[in-house]
Amino acid sequence: MTQAQDALSVAELEAQEQRLVFRTFTHDDAWALGSLLVELGRERQAPIAVGIHRAGRQLFHAALPGSTPDNDAWIARKRRVVERYGSASYLVGSRFRAKGTTFEDSSRLDPDLYAAHGGSFPVTVAGVGVIGSVTVSGLPQLEDHRLVVEALERFLGE
Repeated sequence: MTQAQDALSVAELEAQEQRLVFRTFTHDDAWALGSLLVELGRERQAPIAVGIHRAGRQLFHAALPGSTPDNDAWIARKRRVVERYGSASYLVGSRFRAKGTTFEDSSRLDPDLYAAHGGSFPVTVAGVGVIGSVTVSGLPQLEDHRLVVEALERFLGE
């Protein structure tokens, strides 16, 4: 199945964000969530890098075999989209596509600094809002997104 055939709708992506909310998010949570993503990546022999940020500070980073320095650059670019829009990087890109355009053509943001590609998801705390992001890079964008969502679902007991 191609990525376009398997794509998630804007409504499905928004529902994920509404559902995947933390009660709190500590340094220990970042470590545990990052470790879970590393474990999932190792099980799948996925060449990924993982980054978790809160309030502009990196709390977790790991690079699995096969990942490259480019993956770290992608993490930064996708994370900036979450920080700017308060939504998953894949959702932001999907919203632009739903309007018949692309993020690159219509956002007016530097594509060297921002990428609305799948793989970065907001860390949202109930009653507080978006406080950070969890990001994966190394797979096709929908797979990056789905890996993060799977880890969040497991971590939050969904």
